[in-house]
Amino acid sequence: MAAYMVTSTLQRVVLVAKHASFQSRCCVVSSRVQYSTVYDSNEKVMKTCKKMGIKTVAVHSDVDASAVHVKMADEAVCVGPAPTNKSYLNMDAIMDAIRKTGSQAVHPGYGFLSENKEFAKRLAAEDVVFIGPDTHAIHAMGDKIESKLLAKAANVNVIPGFDGVVENVEDAVKIAGEIGYPVMIKASAGGGGKGMRIAWNDDETREGFRLSSQEAASSFGDDRLLIEKFVDNPRHIEIQVLADKHGNALWLNERECSIQRRNQKVVEEAPSTFLDPETRRAMGEQAVQLAKAVQYSSAGTVEFLVDSNKNFYFLEMNTRLQVEHPITECITGLDLVQQMIRVAKGFPLLHKQEDIPINGWAIESRVYAEDPYKSFGLPSIGRLSQYQEPINLPKVRVDSGIQEGSDISIYYDPMISKLVTYGATRAEALQRMEDALDNYVIRGVTHNIPLLREIITHPRFISGDITTNFLPEEYPEGFKGHQLTSEGRRELVATAAALYVSAQLRSQRFLGNLRVSTTPQERRQWELCVELEKGSHAVAVSRSGSTFTVEVDGVKVEVSGEWNLASALLPVTINRTPRVLQCLSRDAGGDITLQYLGTQFKVRVLSQLVSTLSAHMPEKVPEDTSSILRSPMPGSVVAVSVKPGDVVRTYMLHRIHIDPRHWYVEHPEQSSSIMPGT
Repeated sequence: MAAYMVTSTLQRVVLVAKHASFQSRCCVVSSRVQYSTVYDSNEKVMKTCKKMGIKTVAVHSDVDASAVHVKMADEAVCVGPAPTNKSYLNMDAIMDAIRKTGSQAVHPGYGFLSENKEFAKRLAAEDVVFIGPDTHAIHAMGDKIESKLLAKAANVNVIPGFDGVVENVEDAVKIAGEIGYPVMIKASAGGGGKGMRIAWNDDETREGFRLSSQEAASSFGDDRLLIEKFVDNPRHIEIQVLADKHGNALWLNERECSIQRRNQKVVEEAPSTFLDPETRRAMGEQAVQLAKAVQYSSAGTVEFLVDSNKNFYFLEMNTRLQVEHPITECITGLDLVQQMIRVAKGFPLLHKQEDIPINGWAIESRVYAEDPYKSFGLPSIGRLSQYQEPINLPKVRVDSGIQEGSDISIYYDPMISKLVTYGATRAEALQRMEDALDNYVIRGVTHNIPLLREIITHPRFISGDITTNFLPEEYPEGFKGHQLTSEGRRELVATAAALYVSAQLRSQRFLGNLRVSTTPQERRQWELCVELEKGSHAVAVSRSGSTFTVEVDGVKVEVSGEWNLASALLPVTINRTPRVLQCLSRDAGGDITLQYLGTQFKVRVLSQLVSTLSAHMPEKVPEDTSSILRSPMPGSVVAVSVKPGDVVRTYMLHRIHIDPRHWYVEHPEQSSSIMPGT
């Protein structure tokens, strides 16, 4: 037989014998596309197939020739250059790869082709198994207008709104007025938060209609829009469903996905702190009703908005494996990819609804190569110069497809990994997530670990009092990183001082001996000055073995550790509290960058003499950037609406459109914003 494209680890090796007919070659279609990550998808495909005795074929773009999933596969086929429309979305090239390798099945991962009915049709026409639902279900649930009508017919709660296609901007204003503000304008063929705008009045409806239709056309090749009532301060809770080709369907409990930025999920957990057993059952039963209504067969997700009174409304159905599926696997013990393969082969489900448990608690953090200080996360690019996953910690799972030396480019989604922790209780899972984030080493790109750690340690998140507006409500001025308390400041200053002294002591030794035999006995006390966040602290340091006692602002702080300066991690005990810091950089001038509680802090440690003399040094004048327009993120400039000689009135600048692959400047009225000859 031929190849299967799959996505997750199989835990029951017995399936190799049970599915002996599967043994052959498996083609993997990468999910490296636009709004969903690909990084972990194909690595999991390979692991699953290997455990099932299935050989694999990886398809890849030319820039991914050295990717992890390519190295893991039995064979690999390049399907084009880096741009997704020329490679991972190039159906002709992928079909050629399938024919060439004799592959018999395809798992598309999380990307656009996973919900592309034309791709599924082409596979069926050549007798290649698509590991996913049939084309009818993909089409029915892929169109938000049609899916809403089907949901209503299946007695699924839906958000009040207009059930047809909005024809033009004036039609949009009329419909919005009839529904009542606020309203949500969104792309019919959309997903991943793209093509969505909230409007609170007629003017915002006009603007939202124009921008959403443009973004929908650009992202999905379909500019149709729908308008529905906007549920203010909702929770986003989704139900995992699993159905076979024999009319059986199960709901595998819920996932809480309310922590979002730009309508894209950041932190997920299962189960939800909000649902009671009755609401959970009602949501699960409606999700199964919808799956059966479209004759769904595979793993899928029905998403709901839930208000403060636990009223829930159908949002959409994703006819693919979700990025966040590992947390469902953790609490149910089911391997969803294994189930997808069995269903695709025609086997009935092995479980009944009463067999589906909720065991423990699981939390997933999406680790991105993003700058969290810019709109809660704008993409970053670069090469992973150092990369170390915290998989040595108990009950920590990392789904990734990158390694040290991998490149994060402008072409694909910047997700690095899905970091999952599991515990018997939510508190245990949260503590493990905190430890895992502290022990996660990522160098070479900017990442969002500072934001993730602040979220999972935030009192409001810990209490479970969250909505989709959590981030803008808690950080109305944008994310600023961890805000140091007086105790935290002392801990950081003391650790920096101890690290500085440790480095000084090490520099005096050669192969464990003092460099100069006549050097007097090692010092035991130091007077230093530590500069942190425009503040200066005089500190006194004394040492006893590997323990330092540091007096900061009259308060003594005890810091002990192994002080392995070559390690990426710096585990220390501060006043009997274990901490894991990371020393990102340090130089001979006393400049040290430490990652403390997830956030990077720049510290300068100087001797008292050097500190006194440095006050006489001239200050470096910062660069004047007032005449420079800089992109806030990497990308391609797709439009420049001026020419040499034009004068742009800066106060008329309307907005900068930002996309993970490009950005451009837009003006409210080009004729009034750009006035040639003036």
